[in-house]
Amino acid sequence: MTTTPDDPETAPESEAVAVYRRLRRVFGDPSMRSSDARRRAIRIPGASAPFGAGRDPEGIGDVLEGMTRSLGWSSPLARGELLTSWPELVGADVAAHCEPAGIDEGVLTVQCDSTAWATQLRIMRAEILTTILRQYPEAQVSSIRFIGPGAPSWKRGPRSVPGRGPRDTYG
Repeated sequence: MTTTPDDPETAPESEAVAVYRRLRRVFGDPSMRSSDARRRAIRIPGASAPFGAGRDPEGIGDVLEGMTRSLGWSSPLARGELLTSWPELVGADVAAHCEPAGIDEGVLTVQCDSTAWATQLRIMRAEILTTILRQYPEAQVSSIRFIGPGAPSWKRGPRSVPGRGPRDTYG
C-alpha cells in the first residue's frame, strides 16, 4: 500500500505536530499529570482574594504570642516572667526579705531571710497564690513552699572528714 499526501490518516506526521501531540499528552491531559499537580490545581475559593479572611496584617506581638502558644513555650515564658516580676507581686518590702528559688512541678519555692519571714508568708500564702493565678495562669503554679535559711553544712569544705559529723562534737 502506498501513501498519498492527499490522505490525512496515512500522511507522515510532521515534526511540529509530533511535538505538539507529545506535549499535549504530557501536560495537557489531566489524567497524565502527577498527583501533586492535581492537588495544586485544586483552589480554595477566596483564598487569594486581596481582602479575604486571614489576609490582614498582624502586629508583631500577636504573631509572637501565637507562635509561642503553638510551640508550647507559653508556660516556661510565663514562669520566667513570674520569677522576674516577684517584687511587683508581693511588694518591694516583702521582696527585700524573700526571693523565688524556682518552680518545680507546679510548686513555687520561695527562699526567705529568716524563719519569721517564712512563717509570715505562709500565713499570706492564699493571697499570694491568688494573685499569681490571676496574673500568670499559664505558669501553672498550684502551690507555694516557703523555706527559711538553711542550717550550715559540715559535710563540705576544706577541713571536712568522713564520719558522723556534728553528732560527735555536740553530743
